[in-house]
This record gives sequence, structure tokens and C-alpha cells, in this order.
Amino acid sequence: MPGADARRGWALALACLLLAACGSGRDDAVEAAGDATPAQAVVRLPAHLRHNDLEAFARDAVPPALHAELDAAWRDGRTRWPLDALPFGSHLPEMLDSLAAPGSEARLQRIFDRQFAGAERELRSAAATLGVFGTEYVSNEGDFSDGQRQHYAQLISATAQWAARAPLADPVRAKPAIVALAAAARRTGLTSEAAFRDAGIDSGLRRMGPFAATFKQVLAGYGLRIDADLATLEATLQQQTGDTATVRMRYRFAEGQVDTLVAMERVDGRWYVSDFLRGARAAATR
Repeated sequence: MPGADARRGWALALACLLLAACGSGRDDAVEAAGDATPAQAVVRLPAHLRHNDLEAFARDAVPPALHAELDAAWRDGRTRWPLDALPFGSHLPEMLDSLAAPGSEARLQRIFDRQFAGAERELRSAAATLGVFGTEYVSNEGDFSDGQRQHYAQLISATAQWAARAPLADPVRAKPAIVALAAAARRTGLTSEAAFRDAGIDSGLRRMGPFAATFKQVLAGYGLRIDADLATLEATLQQQTGDTATVRMRYRFAEGQVDTLVAMERVDGRWYVSDFLRGARAAATR
């Protein structure tokens, strides 16, 4: 069975993949269009990720007053929204610390060589099993909305299919990937709970942006091209009644197709994703 460092690596991968699929970076065309419609608000958030701008994601995902509450909660150590809304997000400081520790490259390489190198069959089997259990979990357990269950189940299934084909046991790819991630983790300076608190939401997410960029580059080396997938996103209005709406969101992910409905609501004249608002409000008052 994989050790603690290996489990942290898989956890961080899943967290980054889900963050990628949910959005974040600034797109000029979207910026110019504004959020006049619910569909434009949906397109804006994934556009941010293609520019690795997690700070912009947090800014546009919630109203300004709620953003200020979230910053206060960050500095109190009560939340790291939106990062702690992801699977295993509560362990992000220790995962970054494990990557950034002196000599981590050699230590993690030894772990890879011992547990993963050449284990193609075992990793493919694990990917398939995790896909089944992950899909089952988000479909029936946890505090998810109906839209999130539908969205995350498709993401996990597509990710599991990619992982079952990806050369995850290739030591030639593993060495530069470990080196790149370790260097990126050190550059964040966010290797402890205290560091996240001191940074606050804006600086904290700004410093995580380059790490997200490096992680996407590593994944591209294994055949998962997140930026190209997000560029295929299309959003169309399905229904609008006053200050609530439903948007159909479709995009390619890991060679699969994601097709899901997103609930939206208008606050002070701007449209927001309802699930993001619900999670952010809970995080701010935690």
C-alpha cells in the first residue's frame, strides 16, 4: 500500500484536477463582456484558471462584501476557501511542506521507485477502483448539491479513465515532475497553517497560481491538457426566472465530455454560481 507521502500526492492531484474543472485567470474577451448574463458569469470563472489566476477566481466567484468576510476568516485560520472546498484541501499546507522540504526530490524519488516505478498494472487497477468508489461517493454521500453530484461524478469518471491509460509508472517522467513540483512548492512560501493565515486570501491565492501552472504542465506530460480542455467550455442559458437561472455547461475533460447544469443567482446586479456562494458563506461563518 502507498505510504503517507504517496497518498498526499494522489490527494493533491485530485484536488488540483477538481479546482481546474471548477474554474479560475483573466480572459480578455470575457473581461470585456462583463457578467450581463448568467452564461457569461459561468464562462468567466474557468477562463481565470487558464491564466492561473486563483485570486481573480475568488474575486469573481463571490460578492465583494463576502470576499472581505472570507479574507478575515483566512487570517483567523478558519478557512482557506476556495482551496479547502476541494477534496483533501485541509491537508494542503502539509502537502506543500512535504514537497518543499530540503531533500524532498531524492526522498520522493525513492518513494516513487519503491512503490510506483513499473507498477502499470497496479496503478491502472487502482485508478479504476478509485473511479468507481469516487463516483459512488459523490453521487450518494457528502454535502453536495444535485448539480455538484452530476458534475463531480463526470469529472471523477473521466479522470479515472485518463489515469488508467496515463504512463504514471514511468520513472523517466517522474523525476522531472518531482523536481518541478518541489521547486514550485518552495516558491509559494505556503508550507504551514500560519503562512496561509498571514498571507490572507488575495496574496495566498496569488502565490498558489504559479504552483497550479506547474502542476498543469506536469499533467500535460502525462497526457492531461487542462488548459486545452477548459478552452472548449460552452455555456448556454437554459432557464431564468427573476434573480435565479440555470446554465448548461459543456466542455471536454480528459478526452471525455462533461455536460452539466449550473444553478445561478443574481446578487446586487451580478450573477454568481449558487454552489460557490453556498460554500463561501459557510466558510466565512465557520
